[in-house]
Amino acid sequence: MSKKKEELQKFEEDLIKSIYEDFELRREERLSIERQWKLNLNYVAGNQYCEIAPDGSVKEEEKYYGWQSRSVFNHISPIIDVRLAKLSRVRPSMSVRASSSDDGDIKTAILASDVLSATSQRISLDKTITNATGWSEVCGTVFYKITWNDKKGKQLGEIEGVPVFEGDVEVSVVPPFEIFPDNLFAQDVKDLKSIIHARAVDVSDVKECYGEDVVGTSIDVFSLTENKLSYNGGYTQKKISSELKNHVLLIEKYEKPSENYPNGRYIAVAGGKLLHYGELPYINGASGTRDFPFVKQVSTSQIGAFFGVSIVERLIPIQRAYNAVKNRKYEFLNRVSMGVLNVEDGSVDTDELIDEGLSPGKVIVYRQGARPPQIMSSSSVPIDFSYEEERLSNEFITISGTSEVSRTSDLQRSTLSGTAIELLIEQDETRLSVSTESIKHAVKETGKQIIRLFKQFATDERLMRSSGEGKEVRMIYFKASDLSSDDVVFDTENEITKTPAQKKTAVLEMLSTGLLSDDKGNLSLRTKSKLLEVLGYGSLSNVQDIVNLHRSKAEKENAELTLNDAPVDGYDDHEVHIEEHLRKLLTIMPSDDSSYKKRLENHVNEHKKLTYKAKIEDSINIQE
Repeated sequence: MSKKKEELQKFEEDLIKSIYEDFELRREERLSIERQWKLNLNYVAGNQYCEIAPDGSVKEEEKYYGWQSRSVFNHISPIIDVRLAKLSRVRPSMSVRASSSDDGDIKTAILASDVLSATSQRISLDKTITNATGWSEVCGTVFYKITWNDKKGKQLGEIEGVPVFEGDVEVSVVPPFEIFPDNLFAQDVKDLKSIIHARAVDVSDVKECYGEDVVGTSIDVFSLTENKLSYNGGYTQKKISSELKNHVLLIEKYEKPSENYPNGRYIAVAGGKLLHYGELPYINGASGTRDFPFVKQVSTSQIGAFFGVSIVERLIPIQRAYNAVKNRKYEFLNRVSMGVLNVEDGSVDTDELIDEGLSPGKVIVYRQGARPPQIMSSSSVPIDFSYEEERLSNEFITISGTSEVSRTSDLQRSTLSGTAIELLIEQDETRLSVSTESIKHAVKETGKQIIRLFKQFATDERLMRSSGEGKEVRMIYFKASDLSSDDVVFDTENEITKTPAQKKTAVLEMLSTGLLSDDKGNLSLRTKSKLLEVLGYGSLSNVQDIVNLHRSKAEKENAELTLNDAPVDGYDDHEVHIEEHLRKLLTIMPSDDSSYKKRLENHVNEHKKLTYKAKIEDSINIQE
């Protein structure tokens, strides 16, 4: 073996060793946080008699007595269901803001918005957000991984029998169990110098992606180790996760650009083999830099901590106390209903009495001269049980921020007024504002990385289907050079503050007060169409398809007038066209092209002339 090969082999061995040592160190540092995540998952699933044992593992506590009641009265799961239902409304509509008021920048911003919208629909981004929010609500933190897959998209052809695809963006959900930061006190991903993504991967996937054969084994999907049952000091380890067979631990380490590595480093190791060594693969940072392909989302952030906090963690002590109170209460009721026998020693067959109990009509034979068995008197259930149960129920509301109105929807026995109930709902939604903002921030950062990946990899022209205003489906052509802006903004308000019912009520109130009518008290056709969509009857707007077509034609004329004059057709609905053109005129900035404004004004005047001409002809026909 040559000296150069020996040096290369020594470098690879040292690199693999350093990656595994770094991973083990980070796993040990994060172990206490990981145990809390496992405990949260157990409590949400209803396994609420487990605890973090003295040795640090999550184990199930044994009963003190065999007769003890161990029922679970799960309040945590419905609280999480309510929070997820409210957070499911946070699906902001994204667009890209132009870098300047120039026509070229405006056009590229519109194109980037269409690409972002079409991609979000194609990869089912809403479903991904829903899945990620479930993880963040239970464990406190979740991550989005935005990557480029060369084997997705349309097939362009074949090279030596191997199919070639145009590639597409992938957005996957990464549970917190798989992320190992270099600094547990950093506030965000951008504050890290390196991050490790470790997960269990099928050996066939490793072969397909990296071209290496590795030996598979059984790996726990959460702890990334083998999961074994043990017994220690009254605790039985609870196996809360499944093992995947014929899998291997894939460790991907991402290092930020530095002085020694200007483009950063990406290292992949599995089965003791170096699968990949190179620079960071994606130009997904601001100003054309390379960065981590991860975006963090939390339920509630912690000051000075990388991982967020789940509401489950705060509810666990209350849930334990609630289960204890309810079980002791039922044990007391069992004593009252079934009774406790007082038996003189040797007077009866106690084994028979223990096995069969006191069934109705049972004949008890006792020794002559002995005292017959008697049921010990017991008082009623102490009122303290009910007081404590009610207090703990109120604590669930206080800690979780979800009132009984949200959890049970039971208003029949409520003595609250309508205004008070609305205030309760508003307070519930306010408590979710932190989680809402985290979701919106994560979605915005994900949108930026999606555009940047298309800008990096979509070098050839590609065709994409997009839906525009008025449910119009159109095809867009673009390439990387067309995506000059990635300043993603939101087009919608905070969805969590207004439910669909509240929005409909607000629209009907504005309609009744005449705020949406013109000076003559009439509603324009455009307003009617929009109202039907807001009220949830968008399909009825098909009745006004001809109006939507005129509006769409006017919008195309607005775009055409940026370069050339657009003809005015006699069959146009001039009122609709004038309204759309005036809306465009009012949005033109003083610094914009004056010739475009002049062409637009002339076009509007042509519509007005034809409108005036049509009115004169109508009046002449009426006189005749």
